[in-house]
Amino acid sequence: MQIVHNTAELRHVIQTYKQAGKSIAFVPTMGNLHEGHLTLIDVAKEQADIVISSIFVNPMQFGENEDLDAYPRTLEADSKGLSARGCQILFAPSAAEVYPNGTQVETRVDVPSLVDHHCGASRPGHFVGVTTVVTKLFNMVQPDVAVFGEKDFQQLAVIRKMAHDLCMPIRIIGVPISRESNGLARSSRNGYLSVEEKNAASIIYQTLLKCKTSLENGNRDFDSLSKQAIDTLEAAGFKKDYFNIAHPSTLEPIAAHDRECVILAAVWSGTTRLIDNISVVLVNN
Repeated sequence: MQIVHNTAELRHVIQTYKQAGKSIAFVPTMGNLHEGHLTLIDVAKEQADIVISSIFVNPMQFGENEDLDAYPRTLEADSKGLSARGCQILFAPSAAEVYPNGTQVETRVDVPSLVDHHCGASRPGHFVGVTTVVTKLFNMVQPDVAVFGEKDFQQLAVIRKMAHDLCMPIRIIGVPISRESNGLARSSRNGYLSVEEKNAASIIYQTLLKCKTSLENGNRDFDSLSKQAIDTLEAAGFKKDYFNIAHPSTLEPIAAHDRECVILAAVWSGTTRLIDNISVVLVNN
């Protein structure tokens, strides 16, 4: 696997592949990789000839009092994992390479409406940071396909809308959530959890499944279902961020006539924020 740190070298390498008629799949990450990330590499290999992954801890998407400085940097281990999985190129730029003039005077990309709820409401400015850096990375890599995990459901929806609205010739693929044996969604932030906290966090997925079953059985009291779920999670020692039932395309609160929905949850386990989601088809409407 080739490791590249600057855009000029990256474009030279990519140009060589494209002149040879090779298609490019791209998997952007912030590093500290786990099996969920590596599954994205597997999917990318099925979609294109050449797989490029990036590792960049993006300062623009971290708010005040968030864990930018503490976010794990594990480039050596990540490189080995990517190489073993068949990634051909790792792009690992510095902050100065991505934001040569700093983040404060950088042109920004803002996707309206989809960021009004859920993580967007809890983390103001977060998605502007995400869409700005993803746009820059797309322009640097110029992939045919980009692969993202569905654990960050809202992020995936925002990136899809951004690519569509800005006429980006990139196919966006979402990959189902990779889970621990107890159901906990795999996340780089799971490394902050103790063994006891990780075991306790299995209740997040269990609560999502219980709500899903209630919806499938015809319960349409969405507010009550959300409150019951929050009560369950708080009784287990978690601090609520949100537990919302939303339309999967608009991310607006679910309506009684909708035929499908996504249940989105975010909670705090101590100082660690955990997110998860599950999709539901409302067959009994």
